[in-house]
Amino acid sequence: MMITDRTVLVVGVLALVLLAGRTTNAQRARGELRIEVRDPQGAVVPTEAELVSDANQFRRTFHVGLDGRYVVQDLAFGVYRLSVSTEGFAPWSGLVEVRSEVPVRVSVSLGLAPVATQVQVSDSATLLDPSRTGTVYPLGRQTLGEAVATQPGRGLSDLVNDLPGWLYEANGVLHPRGSEYDVQYVIDGLPITANRSPAFAPSLDADAVDSMRVLTANYPAEYGRKLGGIVEVTTEKNVPSGLHGQFDASGGSFGTANGSAGVSYSHGKDRFSISGDAFHTDRYLDPPVLANYTNRASADGFSASYERDFSDRDRLRLTVSHNIVRFLVPNELVQQEAGQQQDITNTETTGQVYFQHIISSELLLSVSGSVRDAAATLSSNPFATPVIVLQDRGYREGYVRADLAGHHGHHDWKVGADAIFNPVHESLQYTITDPTQFDPGTQQQFQFLDHRWDVEPSAYAQDQIRLGYWNLSAGLRIDHYGFVVQESAWSPRIGVSRYFPSANLLLHASYDRVFQTPALENLLLASSSQLDSLNPIVVRLPVEPARGYYYEAGVTKSFFGKLRLDANVFRRDFRNYSDDDVLLDTGVSFPIAFAKGRITGEEVRIEVPHWGRFSGYLSYANQVGIGQGPITGGLFLGSDASNALTDTSRFPVSQDQRNTARARLRLQATRHLWLALGGEYGSGLPADTRGAGPSLLLAQFGPEILNEVNLARGRVKPNFALDAGAGFEVYRKEQRSAALQIQAANLTDRVNVINFASLFSGTAVAPPRSVSGRLKLTF
Repeated sequence: MMITDRTVLVVGVLALVLLAGRTTNAQRARGELRIEVRDPQGAVVPTEAELVSDANQFRRTFHVGLDGRYVVQDLAFGVYRLSVSTEGFAPWSGLVEVRSEVPVRVSVSLGLAPVATQVQVSDSATLLDPSRTGTVYPLGRQTLGEAVATQPGRGLSDLVNDLPGWLYEANGVLHPRGSEYDVQYVIDGLPITANRSPAFAPSLDADAVDSMRVLTANYPAEYGRKLGGIVEVTTEKNVPSGLHGQFDASGGSFGTANGSAGVSYSHGKDRFSISGDAFHTDRYLDPPVLANYTNRASADGFSASYERDFSDRDRLRLTVSHNIVRFLVPNELVQQEAGQQQDITNTETTGQVYFQHIISSELLLSVSGSVRDAAATLSSNPFATPVIVLQDRGYREGYVRADLAGHHGHHDWKVGADAIFNPVHESLQYTITDPTQFDPGTQQQFQFLDHRWDVEPSAYAQDQIRLGYWNLSAGLRIDHYGFVVQESAWSPRIGVSRYFPSANLLLHASYDRVFQTPALENLLLASSSQLDSLNPIVVRLPVEPARGYYYEAGVTKSFFGKLRLDANVFRRDFRNYSDDDVLLDTGVSFPIAFAKGRITGEEVRIEVPHWGRFSGYLSYANQVGIGQGPITGGLFLGSDASNALTDTSRFPVSQDQRNTARARLRLQATRHLWLALGGEYGSGLPADTRGAGPSLLLAQFGPEILNEVNLARGRVKPNFALDAGAGFEVYRKEQRSAALQIQAANLTDRVNVINFASLFSGTAVAPPRSVSGRLKLTF
C-alpha cells in the first residue's frame, strides 16, 4: 500500500469531520412525510389516504391508524398531492413539497361533511417539478411491477436502458451518454461503484425494489467516483402493520425459471423483512453466435433487514444480503467445435448499518457504514481455444459516511464526508493453445498475482436555493484516490432553472466537473508494468482517473395537465476517457483509458403518466462519441498491443450509436386487465474487424451474424425489436392479491447484432423471439 503525505492529510481531515459529527445519512436525496389527522375538536381520526406525484411516478394508498399518524419514508424530492377521506368528514386535499431529508410534517384538520364537497387539487399539479435544475427520470412501482426481463439478471437495467441517453452493449453493460464503466447504483443510500452488469456481479432482486430515480446530469456534490449515470434504488420500507408477504414465480423461453419470496412484519416501532430469490436459464449472456452455445446460468440469494424507531427522532436500520451466480461463457463456432468450456462464479456478501437523528425541525444527522465482500473466479477446460484463462480476484470494501442535512428559509443544504477502505487481490494466468491466432513472438504463457489497498476519502457541501421561480443548485466536492496512482481533485457543480407557471414551462442548465476513478475489476493487472514483457515495444502506464466536464441545457413542459415533454442537449469532454478491453470473448475484461473523449447529443422524451385509460412514452436520442488515443491499460496480445496502445488517431467509441428511438403504449382495458405494446430502434454500433477477411469472420460467427454487419461502413446494421405484454389481476382484497402476466419480446424474431468483432467489446447477439409468464401473489 502506498501512502503519501497528501493521503494522510486528507484522511486526517475527514476523520475529524466524521468524529465531530456536526458537519457530517448515506447518499439518499430523499425525504420523509409525517402525517397527522385530527377532527375539528382536535381528536385523532383513523382514515384512508392517497399520496400522488406524477413527476415521480408515485401513487400510494394507505390507512392512517387509530393514533391518527402515518409516516411515508424515502420519498423522492418533488411535489405531491395528499388526499384524505373518511366517513362523516369532508374530503381534504392539498399539495406537499418534499425538498430536504429533514422530515416534512403535515397536520390535516378534517371538517364535517357538507351536503356537497368539491376537491380542488388534481394530479396535474404534480406533473412537473418546478424546482428541478437537471435531468431526472423516475421509475415507479407500476413500471417496476409490470416489467419481466427477457434474460434473468437484467430486470432493473432493462428499465434503465429504455431511458433516453442510455444504451446496452454486450452482456447487459449500460452506457449512459457514452460513458463506459461509470454507472453508480445507490441502493438505500449505499453507493456501489463496481460494475453491476450480469457478467461481473450477481443481480439485484427487482421484486424488492419500490422505486428508482435515474440521473445523467446536474449531480449533487454528494455523488462521486462514478458519474456516467446514477441509478438510485429504493426498497420498500412503508410496511403495513402485521405480517405480510409476496411470492413471485416466472418462466419462459430458453429454459428460464425465476422465483422469489419475501415476508415482512411490522409492530409498533419495529419492522423486519426477509426475502430470497433464485433463477436458472440457458441464455444468460449475449452469445457471439446465433446458436447460443454454453450459456447456462443459475443464481440464488437472500436479504434481511431490521428497522427500529427508538423515538420520533432516532431510527436504526440493519441490512444483510448474500448473492451468488454461476454461469458459462458462450462459445464461438470454432470454440464449440473444440469442446471449450469456461466457468465463472461471482459472489457478493454485504452488511449495512444506518442511523439517523433529527436534531431539530430543520436539522437531520445521519451516519452509515457497510462492508461488501465480492469475489469472481474463472476456469477454463483444457480444450479452450485460442487461450486457456484462469482467474481469481476479489475485494472486501469497507465504507463509512456521515452527513448533516438542513432546511432554512430558501435553502436546503447538506454537508458530509465518506471514505472507502478496500483491500484488493488479483490472480490471472493464461496459456495460448492456438499460436496461429497470434503474431510470432507473442508470449505463450503468462502469470500475474498482486494485492493492494484502495483508499478513497472524500468530502462535500451542497445547497439548493429557491427564490421565487428561480432555482439554483450548487455544490463542491473533494476526492482523493489512492490505488494504482495517487491523485486528488476538486469538483464544482452548479445548476440553474427558471419556471414559467403561465406556460407550465421549466428551463434548466447545468455544469458538472467530475473525477471518475478507474474500474476496479482487473485494474492491478491492466496497470502493471509486468505486462511490458508481453510487448516490450510499448511502455505500460497505470490507468489514471478520468477528468470530465459535463454541460447540459434543457426544457420541461406539461401540456393539458396530461403530457410532459423533456428535451435536453448535452456535451461531455474527458481526459483519460474510461473504457474496457474484453480478452478474446472470454468474459474477462480490463480497464483502459483513451487520452481524450467527447460525447455530444440530444434527447427528447414525451411521457403520458395517465390520460383516461392510456399511458406511455416516446423517446429519441441522437449521440456522437469520439475517442482519441493513445490507450493505457488493458490486456492486448500480439499486434493489438502495439497498434492500440500507440495509436493517436480519432475514432468512434464502441458505444457510438447515432440514433436510438423507443416507445411504449399501455391500455387499462378493464379494471383488472392491462395491455401494452413497445418497440425499440437503434441505428447500429461501430464494427472494427481489424483487417480480418470475410472468410475468417464467417468461420467464427456464421452467415446469419455476418449478414447483419455492413463491413464497408464499419457498422452493425440497424436493429429493431417489437414487444407486447398483458396483465390480469385475478383477485384483490385489502392486502391480498393474485395477478398473472405474460410478455413476448422481439415478436418479429429479427436477428439483432449488438457488437461485432470489437477490440473492446467482442461480438454479441440479442435474444430471438421469446415468451415469459409470471404469477405474483401477495398477502
